[in-house]
Amino acid sequence: MLIITIKQGKEKSLLAGDPWIYPTAIERVDGKPQEKSKPGSTAIVQTSSRQFIGRAAYNAHAQIRARMWSYKEDEPVDHAMMKRRVKAAVAKRLPALRAAGPNALMPVVLGEEDGLSGLLVHNWGGQDGYLICQFNSGGVEAWKVAIVQALLAETGCPNVYQRSDELIRKGEGLPVISRVLAGEEPPDHVLVIDGNQRYSMDLCTGFKFPKLRS
Repeated sequence: MLIITIKQGKEKSLLAGDPWIYPTAIERVDGKPQEKSKPGSTAIVQTSSRQFIGRAAYNAHAQIRARMWSYKEDEPVDHAMMKRRVKAAVAKRLPALRAAGPNALMPVVLGEEDGLSGLLVHNWGGQDGYLICQFNSGGVEAWKVAIVQALLAETGCPNVYQRSDELIRKGEGLPVISRVLAGEEPPDHVLVIDGNQRYSMDLCTGFKFPKLRS
């Protein structure tokens, strides 16, 4: 496992709850070269006096050099963590998901808010519809399989599609790939109803077509 040592004084923002670590805050990174070069490698974060701060996903290719997973020394970064966090995110939004109409586009996972920095998941079509995922950081990319498994189990939605933002993915050193992760590919156009607004959308790209009359 990598070890990220934070410069003296730069640990204050982390201890205050800021989950992002920039290159200017890092004194050094110790570990195997192959782990350093792999986006999303798990790292222990420590102060300049070697006191434990937490665990983070390290990405040498990204402007945000590391993203905190946890500040708990007894909480490992593993499949169980991903399952817990996806489960909590789904449970928090389940009432809204159940109350939404069949053409609503609803949030399921919202990145840092759910302890899954860089992950955005939206649902269209309810339980029989589609989960559209954006893995916008090396950390969640590294745990993609575990995350998708948890999403399938917790939502009951059989169709999962990965949408890629080219600019963000390239900035993270990740391949730009949009593809089906489970089930079937979404149709080219779907009707989305957001309050009084109605529009056609390509779920695979996020492109919105001209608004339809209410």
